[in-house]
Amino acid sequence: MTIPLVVGVDGSEASLEAVDWAAEEAMRHDVPLRLLHAAAGDGEAADVVDAAAGRARTAAPTVPLSSRVLHEEAAAALAGEGRNALALVLGSRGLGGLPGMLLGSVGLAVAARADCPVVVVRGAAEHRHAGFATVVVGVEEGEGSGTAVDFALREARARSCRLVAVHAWGPGAGALTTPQAPSWYALEAHRRPPDRVLDDALRDPLERYRDATVVRRVIRGPARQALLEAAADADLLVVGARRRKGHWGLQLGLTSHAVLHHAPCPVAVVPQI
Repeated sequence: MTIPLVVGVDGSEASLEAVDWAAEEAMRHDVPLRLLHAAAGDGEAADVVDAAAGRARTAAPTVPLSSRVLHEEAAAALAGEGRNALALVLGSRGLGGLPGMLLGSVGLAVAARADCPVVVVRGAAEHRHAGFATVVVGVEEGEGSGTAVDFALREARARSCRLVAVHAWGPGAGALTTPQAPSWYALEAHRRPPDRVLDDALRDPLERYRDATVVRRVIRGPARQALLEAAADADLLVVGARRRKGHWGLQLGLTSHAVLHHAPCPVAVVPQI
């Protein structure tokens, strides 16, 4: 059975925008779409799911559609559903968002806990509905970007668009994930020219996507600034996240937090293998 794309719905406008995006994504990848509503003791669950289902059928009438209601804490329910999902899709702000938060607390928790890619749908309509024909992926030093690059290339192929691979270097470049004790590979990365770091990260994935159109950008400066600027003309921004031994969940670094809160387009956080 084909695993579904799962979208979290809560009745907010942001979650309905996520449903629109997820329906188009499910159509691109020819997979079923599952609507998930999770809230303890919610008596309006049927109305929430019905409204979301109507949006999904309008956006992608041929996509197989199912729904599930779980009466439990939302972040835990979504993360659990992600164990058997192509990806989890969330709105940038839900009904439970805190004042001043550009990304809801549930979205941030799910991005840090899920076993599958998590897409936070944000930005203006032209970014949400593929108005730029561009996917951007952040490439960091060390071994932290392989799965993210594969995911980004798959998305670019499904959209028949180009991939822009961005590597920031130099003082203040920052990391996509939380700093940790450097491995031998990471130490070696610092000895290589920045363009070599980017070429090495792309080499194996491009063997699997030989027809891809890839633009390489090596930028001296902070990674979060480089990625946010690249995302200004993108339909999707992809970053990676790792797990550290002895730690539960993914390690979202300052750069990942910055793009989740401020990117002008949808953001995909991809767990690294």
